[in-house]
Amino acid sequence: MASSATSPLQRLGGPALFVLLWSTGFVGAKYGLPYAPPFTFLTVRLAVAAVLLALLAAALRSARMSAPAQYGRASVVGLLLHAGYLGGVFYAISLGIPAGVAAVVVSLQPVLTAVLAARVLGERPAARQWLGLVLGVAGVALVVGPGIAESGSDRSLSVPGLVACLVALASGTLGTVYQKRHGDGIPLVWGTAVQYAAAAALLLAVAAATEDMSIRWTGEFVLAFVWLVLVLSLGAVLLLLLLLRRGTAAGVSSLYYLVPPATAVEAYFLFGEQVSPLSLAGIVVTALGVALVVVAPRSGQPPTSTSATARTSTPR
Repeated sequence: MASSATSPLQRLGGPALFVLLWSTGFVGAKYGLPYAPPFTFLTVRLAVAAVLLALLAAALRSARMSAPAQYGRASVVGLLLHAGYLGGVFYAISLGIPAGVAAVVVSLQPVLTAVLAARVLGERPAARQWLGLVLGVAGVALVVGPGIAESGSDRSLSVPGLVACLVALASGTLGTVYQKRHGDGIPLVWGTAVQYAAAAALLLAVAAATEDMSIRWTGEFVLAFVWLVLVLSLGAVLLLLLLLRRGTAAGVSSLYYLVPPATAVEAYFLFGEQVSPLSLAGIVVTALGVALVVVAPRSGQPPTSTSATARTSTPR
């Protein structure tokens, strides 16, 4: 009942905050990766986040897992959304893939999610939502296109890095759909702590097998680490799972379209990187595309989903 009384501005507040927080992940990676190998960096980050969330859940006396199957489902989400998605992105950037290239590849997730959600969840995007998804792809291409062309003239892109981006894309898509289908009944805080613990365990094994696991605790690394743990792993991820409980997988996933434009704007103010007129046009096109997907028509029905009736728990 509360959702029907909220204004469009209030409904857009959560998605806008998520995009703002999530887009800073690329900035954090840029600051931190020079001082630690990617999988080691993520292992420590997710392990600390898991401990903090467990302490928070205990302090708040949050609802605990009620069945062993919930631990398994939360672990699957963690392996996909954190080990697979974040591991792929961080590894790609560590191999020299520009953040803009990684962002545009991963931002194709909404299209894959919409197709997969239609088959798995029964979500049927309307014609205007498909138009929004197409506009989102076009807008992201306009935003990062100039940077990709410029970087391509300087050096060729790493094939393993591009494969890592595709792994991140596939993992993020599968994790979003799986979370939407199986995650509504899992306690939010404890479930996310389990997600992080499972992802950290896998990444620890990968790091031990492939890296020297050395970290230089410089001021920049500590700043990036604290930001990524508190703002990204706690704030943004918990907000993402809340949005998934309240909306469709395709609609929430479309927010990733806004991450590359937001990152471009942040890079302009933080690092003085220029935003071309073409990129500015892309930001407008992307925003329009996301609005077509996320904002429900006045006379429209709520998005169709086989899991719509399962949204019973509240506070990834």
